[in-house]
Amino acid sequence: EVKKKKKNSFKSVWPSTVNIHNRKDPRNLALNNQPSSWSFQLDGVLHHVSQEEVYARVGRRAVLGALEGYNGTVMCFGQTGAGKTYTMTGSTESYKQRGIIPRALQEVFQQVEKRCEYTFSVHLSYLEIYNETLVDLLSSPRGSSDPPARGMVVMEEPGRGVFIRGLTLHPVHSEGEALNLLFEGEMNRIIGAHALNKNSSRSHCIFTVHIESRSRTLSDAKYVTSKLNLVDLAGSERLGKTGSAGQGLKEAMYINKSLSFLEQAILALADRRRDHVPFRQTKLTYALKDALGGNCNTVLVANIYGEAAQIEETLSTLRFGSRMKRVQTHPTVNEHIDPAQIKKLEKEVQMLKEELSIYHGLVSRQAVRPSNVYEPLSDAQVAEIQSQVRRYLNGTSKEISIISIRQLQEVFAQFKLQAAKVKAQLCQTYNLVEKKQNARSAGVKVIME
Repeated sequence: EVKKKKKNSFKSVWPSTVNIHNRKDPRNLALNNQPSSWSFQLDGVLHHVSQEEVYARVGRRAVLGALEGYNGTVMCFGQTGAGKTYTMTGSTESYKQRGIIPRALQEVFQQVEKRCEYTFSVHLSYLEIYNETLVDLLSSPRGSSDPPARGMVVMEEPGRGVFIRGLTLHPVHSEGEALNLLFEGEMNRIIGAHALNKNSSRSHCIFTVHIESRSRTLSDAKYVTSKLNLVDLAGSERLGKTGSAGQGLKEAMYINKSLSFLEQAILALADRRRDHVPFRQTKLTYALKDALGGNCNTVLVANIYGEAAQIEETLSTLRFGSRMKRVQTHPTVNEHIDPAQIKKLEKEVQMLKEELSIYHGLVSRQAVRPSNVYEPLSDAQVAEIQSQVRRYLNGTSKEISIISIRQLQEVFAQFKLQAAKVKAQLCQTYNLVEKKQNARSAGVKVIME
């Protein structure tokens, strides 16, 4: 049983069903003809559980998938004051009360330390959508003298998917650096107060962890990227309950409008007969296009009240969750090819072809076992090559006998060594001549004086 208040009850049958019963009031005849019981099929119910268990059940799978190259999204949806921000970021009062985002950052860097066979680069971004305006929460603090980032646009490219042009990406190398950026972004968020929540989020926020990994052991040109979106949606509001007015009323209208379009997009995605999905109606739905119906592992957390007074909003949230459950995504590993690495490998292949050509020439010219061509040289063989090189340079020999790749390498090494000796001798001779000339010049000066 989830929660009981007067006039209604909520029951959960783990892991898939939520049953709601609204007790009828015999004094209110107008409402007695309306349904009083509802049942919703979901993937699970979390009630009276720790933040640690919430992360384990909701967020951990998406985080581990992101480290393997799969895009992931964890999104909180529900009415204002239902606990979405607490679920995502947690409370600063206690370390145990930290939410999904801090725990996800901890998990990412713990896994990076464990996976020694890969090199990882991690970047963070923090986007706010306020009154249909894109705001970079990590660009500059509100109220500072720095101008805000302009020209931010939601864009889409083949092979890259949806991204925000102009949104800053910040490299991080530890959990501490990542948490500092998270707290900086939280300080820049817009919040307000109303009857249901004294710290109500007045905007939608998308905290994204960008991950790139490359193999340390394989010399191929492939690398893997992924995005982990952690989304705190602003809560839907019934103006009669929140009492919003002025700027708060304007914000509530934008919030409700964008959430309404989000529901329309979900309805279209859940209906397989629909060919068109209206993603571009708002910046929120366009920014979440991949997360809602594309290349992504997506988890929706539906935050609800248990009070009878909020039953209409609770039903609306659960309907949204059951529709979202019918949406199918198609996650795949985001594998890419590095052009610079391809050029490097092509150069190595060309060098190996040339070496193989020399090998075949040596084997065909003399009766040499193939295994001997690459065997290391003995001290006696090195001494013999040194003698041959000296005779060749002195003019007493016209050729040097080479029957293996190792001998060829040693011949060039000896040439390089002899060149260095000649250079040193020339420098020494030049210095002696220069000293004599300087001494003579000094002697002439003394005589002239």
